[in-house]
Amino acid sequence: MEKKYMAEPYRIKMVEPLRQTTKAERMSLLKNAGYNPFSLKSEDVYIDLLTDSGTGAMSQEQWGAMMIGDEAYAGSKSFYRLDSVVKHITGYKYFMPVHQGRGAEQVFLPQLVTKKGMFYISNIHFDTTRAHVELAGARAIDTVVDDCYDIDHYHAFKGNFCLEKLEHTILDKGKDNIAGIIMTITNNSAGGQPVSMENMRAVKKMAEKYGIMTIIDGARYAENCFFIKERESGYQDKDILDIARETFSYGDAFLMSAKKDGLVNMGGILAIKENEALFNKCKTYVVPYEGFPTYGGMNGRDMDALAVGLLEALDIHYLQHRIDQIRYLGDRLRDAGVPIQYPVGGHAVFVDCKAFAPHIPYDQFPALSVTNAIYIEAGVRAVEIGSLLLGRDPDTGLNKKAKMELMRLTIPRRVYTYNHLDVVADAVIHVYEHRNELKGYVFDYESQILRHFTSTFKPL
Repeated sequence: MEKKYMAEPYRIKMVEPLRQTTKAERMSLLKNAGYNPFSLKSEDVYIDLLTDSGTGAMSQEQWGAMMIGDEAYAGSKSFYRLDSVVKHITGYKYFMPVHQGRGAEQVFLPQLVTKKGMFYISNIHFDTTRAHVELAGARAIDTVVDDCYDIDHYHAFKGNFCLEKLEHTILDKGKDNIAGIIMTITNNSAGGQPVSMENMRAVKKMAEKYGIMTIIDGARYAENCFFIKERESGYQDKDILDIARETFSYGDAFLMSAKKDGLVNMGGILAIKENEALFNKCKTYVVPYEGFPTYGGMNGRDMDALAVGLLEALDIHYLQHRIDQIRYLGDRLRDAGVPIQYPVGGHAVFVDCKAFAPHIPYDQFPALSVTNAIYIEAGVRAVEIGSLLLGRDPDTGLNKKAKMELMRLTIPRRVYTYNHLDVVADAVIHVYEHRNELKGYVFDYESQILRHFTSTFKPL
């Protein structure tokens, strides 16, 4: 039976020409970038799948909302419009804007680290979250289900916490040494995998049992809600907004990079359910790090665009097409034998580069090798999610070995068509057919924090 994918639920009113380069040019450009795709100029990229963060296309309603943006430093009308939408969706009492998700992490995470030797527990910490946990003086522990690491095995919610691991960690480290439990939805480093409502409910119950705060890292919470509606029993007939509200009921705080499911190019959210004292501590930190609490590094225009985008991201037609685009690319690759995290998640297709290039050891970064090869092949930029991203142990300085060596093909929202995705699929399949030619990489320069962003490399 022919696979069906939803057509774009929008019309294209403005276009940006894409520059096409030759393979020889791309080899030179990549070398000049230190073999780090982050250092490529966007004009030298044909199809940019580096990230879905701030790379989406805004709607006519969002552009219209920007025209009424209020640029007041304190207490702007734009802030109160955004404040109303955030509280409408989350039900939380307190809200502050921040410039992006890492701004929320920088302001919030240190507040719960009250002594040395504390830990944050997550299903899987994302890279900036892990970095801010460590910068706050704590350590990050991941407790995702083992099904996450079985690439070919179908599991509807591979992003779930393993409840046994979670409770064992709490008891082993001591509940007073746990700063918080971070529910990452969707679970990016697991392959954009969703977390079930049943699992979130159980995590919240366990957190309450031990007196630990739960924090929702919800950059892609709307996509997670869609998967719950699609895959979890009892939610098929529920509205996405109602699913979102139940989701937020299982958190005490909400940190969001709004550059994903907020459908904006810049912005973030820090919301707290009811702890006024904690909110006031965060306000104290927002002022020196982000800006006044009613703008937090955002201008009025962006706050108004976000107020509209948060609601648009909950539209079922938008979400269906969004997930279908990811599924389409995943199906093309899987049909060609390319190993990917299955089923595909909400914002990207994650290629299993440990299986793709098993001859390249983890500390020569197989996913970086595959990523660079598809850029050379077709001008497609992707990103490594593996041992390079995981970094070094903060205590020993040794390279950590990721359980999965993934290349993330991240689809921006409302930007590319299915034809663009065919170009991506053809490039990945071609590289896969010539995978034995791939070589590893070593550092030329290694950055000390979040090294995958700014380090440079040389091929072996």
